[in-house]
Amino acid sequence: MRWWLLIFCVIIFKTDLKAQATFNEYFNSLKKVKIDSGVTLTFDEPAQLNPKKTTKLIVFALPNGNTTAQTFGKKLSNGDDWHFDIQHIGAQTAFIRNADQNTNYIVVYLENELKSWPAWRKKFLSGDERIGKLIEDLVKRYKDYRPKITLSSHSGGGSFIFGYINSQVEIPAYIERIGFLDATYGYEAEKHQAKLKNWLNTKNKSLQVIAYNDSVVVYNGKPLVSPTGGTWYRSQLMAKDLQSDFKLKKYDLLDRMNWFNKNHSIAFSLIKNPETKIYHTVLVEKNGFIQLIFNGTKYQDKNYLFWSDRAYEQYVLQ
Repeated sequence: MRWWLLIFCVIIFKTDLKAQATFNEYFNSLKKVKIDSGVTLTFDEPAQLNPKKTTKLIVFALPNGNTTAQTFGKKLSNGDDWHFDIQHIGAQTAFIRNADQNTNYIVVYLENELKSWPAWRKKFLSGDERIGKLIEDLVKRYKDYRPKITLSSHSGGGSFIFGYINSQVEIPAYIERIGFLDATYGYEAEKHQAKLKNWLNTKNKSLQVIAYNDSVVVYNGKPLVSPTGGTWYRSQLMAKDLQSDFKLKKYDLLDRMNWFNKNHSIAFSLIKNPETKIYHTVLVEKNGFIQLIFNGTKYQDKNYLFWSDRAYEQYVLQ
């Protein structure tokens, strides 16, 4: 091949590699399913689902007050709502797919018309049972791919996960991973400790919790959370409830407190907050979703670090 033709091919390849759909083109192309009780599911599937690959189905329950489009994220233009630039689950998903090309990663965004899973569960007396049925239906939808399920959430989305746990006598074996991004407000030992313990005692299960010290934050002249109602308190309570059974070691570091077992399949990363700032969404932005999915795997800390600069910037759509 002549040298000029080789250079031309390289240039074309690089151009193609950089070519991306716009945010509107990509997001509008995603499958969306509306079900009863005002819930919308949005499916972000890989370009091709390879039945020979492991399939991981990640359910992401939205935070309070956010739309799915805002949660997916985009580069901000003049007039855009700031919520589009605080989570970037879409770009973080693209990073995950690029890092682990041997797995089909499917992300299902769960939004309800109230934009609040705690409020939605209060509205529907059978809300927990509906949540259980929803997950069961998702497993059936992808049954040909034998999916391994991750339940993940940010903020009030954690209420969805606790609702699911409440709906089950035992957490099913097909739930492989549970992740809370500043979302443990609803943890109650009497309802959840035993079920989490029994589930974690089965093979290849992972629990990932990320939070920050919200107990010191004052907002509009009032404490942001009650002394026992925030994720700082609730996450520590959960860690202590599981500590002895799973030999979690506690490490009190300069900027955070960590609890984790030997292989990090159970891990709590709690950011200290001496400056009393609100880090509620920063935990997500600083590679928090990637950390939920990769911590405790062979991809942990490869080309990214939690609580560091965005590792996924190149995947954020315009």
